Amino acid sequence: MEADDDTTSDYGTSIASSTTSIARDVLNYTYENGRRYTRASGDTALMPNDETEQDRLDLTHHLFLLTLGGALYVAPLGDSVHRVLDCGTGTGIWALDMGETHPTAEVIGVDLSPIQPAWVYPNVRFEVDDLEKDWTWPANHFDYIHSRSIAQGIRDWDNYVKQMYKHTAPEGYVELVEQEITLNCDDDTYEGSNLKYYMDCFSEAATLAGLIFPTEKRLREYVEDAGFTDVKVQRVKLPWGPWPKDKEKKKLGAITTLTLKAGGFEAYAMALFTKHLGKTAEEVTKLATAAVTEVESRKVHAYQIVAHVVGRKPADI
Repeated sequence: MEADDDTTSDYGTSIASSTTSIARDVLNYTYENGRRYTRASGDTALMPNDETEQDRLDLTHHLFLLTLGGALYVAPLGDSVHRVLDCGTGTGIWALDMGETHPTAEVIGVDLSPIQPAWVYPNVRFEVDDLEKDWTWPANHFDYIHSRSIAQGIRDWDNYVKQMYKHTAPEGYVELVEQEITLNCDDDTYEGSNLKYYMDCFSEAATLAGLIFPTEKRLREYVEDAGFTDVKVQRVKLPWGPWPKDKEKKKLGAITTLTLKAGGFEAYAMALFTKHLGKTAEEVTKLATAAVTEVESRKVHAYQIVAHVVGRKPADI
């Protein structure tokens, strides 16, 4: 049940007790095809949470920092942020960086998997919860809600963003960061490639699983439909592979390649392809390896659009 007053001293206790049953469930890990998974609403999650995946997540965080010139966010927060929610926090690395750079802010990182470190900054804490269920934090509470690369865990985007609106404080901001599922290519190197076959399989499996990887346009619509105003979008062109001639873009492509080699292709595909396309684990591994090899070769000039969608909750609510 929601707290009536977000200043009550038992707020932290009530949140902790409300997530206890979920914590017990997700600690019941499952192991499939050599990967470790947690459970989401009684079902096995589609993304692993083992050490290989944790290393990939931390490397991906570094990649996102590079795309923003070292910044953690695009939203115009200034020094007025006091309460921050990081949705799908993963290893907690973004939340920890946020807590370090904003020492007066309370930062909460939430994820289905309790894989975050035990030793954290005093203003940072982690909670285990399912973000597709009813949120238990107070309404009008957070000055900033951050959500990044969570598409594989969200099936009801409309409800997800509306819950963000409910729990964002007036004049507070949300920032949703997602990669579009479709790869782009300005020449013919992508057609007929193993990489394209992998992405076609991924798109098909995601559809069968009921997943939605929103485009930049759709992500903006979710934010606007929820009630946020002053919605702005910042697009990042992320090369897959070190093929660009530009030095900075080549660096981004090289880091992207490392994230894919660190289990990225296999992490995204293993559960999806085996459950929804009927492929064997060996077939998934072979396909992932072939796709990585092409990305490394620089022969396929593909890139992905990453969208940062920022919205502000109006004061007159």
